[in-house]
Amino acid sequence: MTKFSDLNLNPKVLKAIAEAGYETPTPIQAGAIPPALEGKDVLGIAQTGTGKTASFTLPMITLLARGRARARMPRSLVLCPTRELAAQVAENFDTYTKHLKLTKALLIGGVSFKEQDKLIDKGVDVLIATPGRLLDHFERGKLLLTGVQIMVVDEADRMLDMGFIPDIERIFSLTPFTRQTLFFSATMAPEIERITNTFLSAPERIEVARQATTGENIEQGVVMFKGSRRDREPSEKRKLLRAIIDAEGEACTNAIVFCNRKVDVDIVAKSLKKYGYDAAPIHGDLDQSQRTRTLDGFRDGTLRFLVASDVAARGLDVPSVSHVFNFDVPSHAEDYVHRIGRTGRAGRDGKAVMICIPRDEKNLADIESLVQREIPRLDNPLKSGSPAEETKPEGEAKPKRGRRKKDADTPQTTERPAAETPGKTNDGPKRSRGRRGSGGGGAGEKSDKGGNKVVGLGDHTPEFIGLSFKERSAG
Repeated sequence: MTKFSDLNLNPKVLKAIAEAGYETPTPIQAGAIPPALEGKDVLGIAQTGTGKTASFTLPMITLLARGRARARMPRSLVLCPTRELAAQVAENFDTYTKHLKLTKALLIGGVSFKEQDKLIDKGVDVLIATPGRLLDHFERGKLLLTGVQIMVVDEADRMLDMGFIPDIERIFSLTPFTRQTLFFSATMAPEIERITNTFLSAPERIEVARQATTGENIEQGVVMFKGSRRDREPSEKRKLLRAIIDAEGEACTNAIVFCNRKVDVDIVAKSLKKYGYDAAPIHGDLDQSQRTRTLDGFRDGTLRFLVASDVAARGLDVPSVSHVFNFDVPSHAEDYVHRIGRTGRAGRDGKAVMICIPRDEKNLADIESLVQREIPRLDNPLKSGSPAEETKPEGEAKPKRGRRKKDADTPQTTERPAAETPGKTNDGPKRSRGRRGSGGGGAGEKSDKGGNKVVGLGDHTPEFIGLSFKERSAG
């Protein structure tokens, strides 16, 4: 079995790896580190949670151990799709460079330009950035990319999903043609093939798992759900989520709840908190300091439930997530792979449960097609509760609204004779049986005894009321 000591890494890097508690590289690390150390371009494809970050940080640190950075000219560049992933990569560099004098800067949104400018002015060996903030610094004349020796694109497919293709192509054009390029991704979309054919030179392709596969150690399931009415569906769906969480019991030590829309992230987090669940939201519209606090709380165990948009689906490394709950079926099938990859990391077992409403069934079919397996259907945990708690099909909720209708039909439920209900003449023969001395006719109709009777007035009807207009005029 290959060990890190067999990979020709810098001795000071090996010392930091040992202190971090690692001895054996993952398959993607064992495959990508040797060609990267030789200066070759690398295209690494592996499912999430397999250690792709160390696959490029370790050889980069070894290659950059000698040399010195110049002001405003970083020696290496790492591009990440989100602030959280960029911050995580920066933490990896801190871990593995503790015995080396390498400098780094983190360029992400939500942080002061002034502080970032100070770091760049001093010169950095490693620049970790999101594409937008990197180009902001470049356009302000604060940054030159002509000194980049190694360029990394992390979570390349997510970059493409988020619409960063034009930015990525522009950044590539600003770096030297002789740079070394490392591409790492969980899936391999056709568009990435085009990018790699354009900007990578004879890359070493390292693929350690079939594209878009989910970990075998992750137990998966989906609950098919239909609301009683469309306007009640969101609240009933949140109730179902709470029931699913409760059904997991103590096995659910912590979890990430994914929603498709940022507004739903806030609503679901608020709902969980209202019902006593320790939850907090994280999405792109929140202040960076708040996002950082929330993530730190989830990592150190003080926060149990993280309600997130897909900003947290890619690359975030929280090793001990026990569950992932998909409140919504992802619109893009690839996002399902990344979402559930937040659990079952580092060889641990995990569980992923998804809620699917009728209009999301097509997206569910796309996911099953991508992962080449049927996701097991789970029972609705609310069905085992009391009838009032069950989620009823659309037609069964209507009787609750029928009180007025019952009141209107009082003759069918009260003891008063039908003959005493005026105006109800359209029932025909059925009602005639309940009238005393009436032939079933209306006002002014003659009885068998020759008298005039009016329905509802009993035997004491005044004579003139029973007369028709014709009869009155004749008299």
